[in-house]
Amino acid sequence: MTDWHAVTTLSDLRARKKKAVEVAGTAVALFYINDVVYALADTCIHEQRQLSKGALLFGKVICPGHQWKFDPETGEAEGQDGCQPTYAVKVDDDGMVHVSTARARADA
Repeated sequence: MTDWHAVTTLSDLRARKKKAVEVAGTAVALFYINDVVYALADTCIHEQRQLSKGALLFGKVICPGHQWKFDPETGEAEGQDGCQPTYAVKVDDDGMVHVSTARARADA
């Protein structure tokens, strides 16, 4: 069974485009890209920097450490072997964003 946690509103995330949240004790970075909400582990697998403090460029999440580029859907690092853990996201009809405690992809 998947545990879902309400973490923010869609309107708040739309305004900011990225946000750090905590889900059951885990740091998660939320990103709003092209009308879709993505959730990745907030700690970069390479430099252990907060991805939520990075940038968004051409639909990619850019780490503030060494500028690794991550696909927000898969967590794959462009041109690298590593993969950032991702989490399932759902948005309720009332605009509340929920993140699952189960990793969608965790082959980092």
